[in-house]
Order: sequence, then C-alpha cells, then structure tokens
Amino acid sequence: MGSQYSFDHPDPHNAFITICHEAEYGEGPLSGIPVAVKDNISTAGIETTCGSNILKGYIPPYDAHVITLLRSAGAAIVGKTNMDEFGMGTTTETSAFGPTLNPADTTRAPGGSSGGSAAAVASGMVHMALGTDTGGSIRCPASFCGIVGLKPTYGRVSRYGLIAYANSMEQIGPLAGNVRDCALLYSVIAGHDPRDGTSLDLPAPAPLKPEIAGKRIGVPAEFFGEGVDPTVASVVQSGIDRLEGLGAEIISCSMPSMQYALAAYYVTSMSEASSNLGRYDGVRFGMAPDFVRLWHDAYSHIRKTGFGEEVRRRILLGSFALSAGYKGKYYAKAQAARQMVRNDFARLFETVDMLAGPTMPCVALPLGETSNPLSMYLADILTVPANLAGVPALSVPCGTAHTLPVGLQLIGKHGAEDEILSAALAFEEGSA
Repeated sequence: MGSQYSFDHPDPHNAFITICHEAEYGEGPLSGIPVAVKDNISTAGIETTCGSNILKGYIPPYDAHVITLLRSAGAAIVGKTNMDEFGMGTTTETSAFGPTLNPADTTRAPGGSSGGSAAAVASGMVHMALGTDTGGSIRCPASFCGIVGLKPTYGRVSRYGLIAYANSMEQIGPLAGNVRDCALLYSVIAGHDPRDGTSLDLPAPAPLKPEIAGKRIGVPAEFFGEGVDPTVASVVQSGIDRLEGLGAEIISCSMPSMQYALAAYYVTSMSEASSNLGRYDGVRFGMAPDFVRLWHDAYSHIRKTGFGEEVRRRILLGSFALSAGYKGKYYAKAQAARQMVRNDFARLFETVDMLAGPTMPCVALPLGETSNPLSMYLADILTVPANLAGVPALSVPCGTAHTLPVGLQLIGKHGAEDEILSAALAFEEGSA
C-alpha cells in the first residue's frame, strides 16, 4: 500500500467535478505530488462524466494508460476536473456541472475545454494537471489562466482510455504553473502504447535545459491577422523580441492555408464527433432507457435530455457533413484543406526550427459572452492548425493585456517537444 495524500482544498472556481479527498500515492518522480485529471480520461473506480449528464454516474472499470503511468510515477490523483461537455467548447461553460471561473478574474471564463484543469493549477490547488487538446483545449486555458500547457505530437501520448471527441486530432497533454513542471509531467506520460493503434514509438524525452540561442523561429504574418486583439498582438510581439534578445533568429514568413484551417477543423471534428457519440444510446452507454417508450423514442429522449445544446449542435452538423450527397462537398474538401495545412508546416519547417505567435487572439472572455457559437468557434483560429497537422504546440505566459494573461505559442516540428520546451524554458528563465 502507498501513502495517503489528504486533499482538502476549497474549490471556489468550480475547477473539479469529483474530488478524491484521500488519494494514495507511491514512489517515483511524481511521488506525493497532487495531480488533477480532466474528466474525459478514464479512472478506475472514479466517476468519469466528460462534463455531461449522459455519463453522470459512469465509473470506468479500468485506468487510461496515462493514469497507469501517473500511478507508477507516484502521483496522487486528487480528482477529475470540469470541462466543456465532451470537450466541445472554448470556455468551460458548456459543462453540465456549471461553468469554471478563471482564477485571474472570476468574472471571466478560464478557456476550454480543459478549463477545470487550468483553473486548478492557476489557483494553486494542484501543481500540475492533465488536459486534452483537440483544437486548442490545453493551450487556450493555459493562455487565459496564465500557465503553461503543451499539446504533444499526435501519437506521442497514448489515447487508450480517453473518451473520444475527434480521434484524428485529440491528444492528452500536461498543464502546469511553469515549464519545468510541464516538462516533468510530459516525460511521465509520453511513450509508446501497443493498445493505441496511433501510438508512436519515439525516443524518451530528453532532460530539460534552456536552449534558444541560434534557433530559427518563424513568425507567420497570418498569426497576427484580422481578429487578433492589437494589445494582445503587441504583448506577444514583445515576447518574440525577447526571444530574439536571447539569441534566436526571427524570420518573417507566411502560412496561406490559415484561411482554410478553421473550417477544415470544424467540419472534421464535428463529423468525427457525430460518429463517436452514436454509442450513447442508453444501451451501450448513457442513461438507462425508459422501456415504456418505443426504442426510437427512448433513443431520441435519452440523447435530447442527456446531451447539452452545444453537443447536440455539433452532432447534427457533423451528421449533415457526412450525409449522402454532402460528404464530398464538406468532409472531403475539409480533408483536402487539412493536407494544405500539413504541407504549409512541412514547407516552413524546412527553413525554421519552430513557429511563434499568439496562442489566442484575445484575453479571457467574460462569462456568458460565447452564447453565440460562431464567436466561440472563431476564437480557435490560432490553435487548430497544429491539431490538423499533428505537430506539437505549447503556450507559455508572456505578459498581460487588459490586466489579463496572454500566452505565447511555440509550434514545433513533428516529435520536437524537447525543442519547444527548451525554448520555452529559456524564455521563462530569461537565459539562452
């Protein structure tokens, strides 16, 4: 038996859905360190809801691979964090368990969909947390809450035990208060898993050290285009100037496929969500059916009452994009646009080591401001390209705008997490 960690913090920001007040921990690199886990990652014996009524009361019979790794490293898993329902949102306001508040300003959203994990770290409740990132869901709340968040290369961290939203893009990744803690958690969860058919067999993460001198950093003009708050842009540009002052070579460049990235992402992710969420029918997963009803009536009732408005919207849009007569017009074109994004990254990485720009086009949004779904979708414009291409991307705090945190995003080559983490550490510590 391991030791017991007593977790008795108040939760004024509604960061958690489930708190484990007595968490067991063992020996290892994370021994006794409290770690929070996003509520779409399976934890044996601990309720896992995905922030949805349809999974309320569901207790997985097994641990996700990342949870097995956390336990082996000695971590104390202290609870499951709040999130946008099934990861569908940018503010952690679509949760069936109420919105999470941003510790930097409780009138603001923490970002999403891993907002609970980010708020738990930013408020000091935990040292580090796991989130997931399908289109920016780690980097967005990291930026809005003023912490560090890493979306690894697609396949670098096992998705076994992750409850799917959009399989071809989502990744589990770390959030922490500083780059060293983020890198430590990443080093624990990264690695090959034969149970995940998309898992990559790559060398173990290298020891972290600050390294930025001589690195060629590309800055695409499109990252500072229409829709980016000028004050945010100015803060991020100052951060890029700091990188240059530390010895990096800054190279202006262009990424024309940015104009197609957001549409390609949403058509693809909603289509995959429509397929993935078909299993929530009250028979395989979800609330028990009302057998007084005919089957198709029960199915419709369960999904209408179990899913929130945003999830239902994305299922309908995804089903439409995949329907007969429309798949070629929408889904197929989205895949072509996705390839254009991949090609742009490949071209740019022939001449630069990494890319830099704002993580988000704005600071944390006021609670309730994203009642218009289109405005919520548009906020993802700078984060979705990395998911479409499967490359690693990291958000590190670089200052404040309108008194709120701003994140600098570093995007690396395929499998180059070590490189962007080293650059982020140099930036954070001010050393080359």
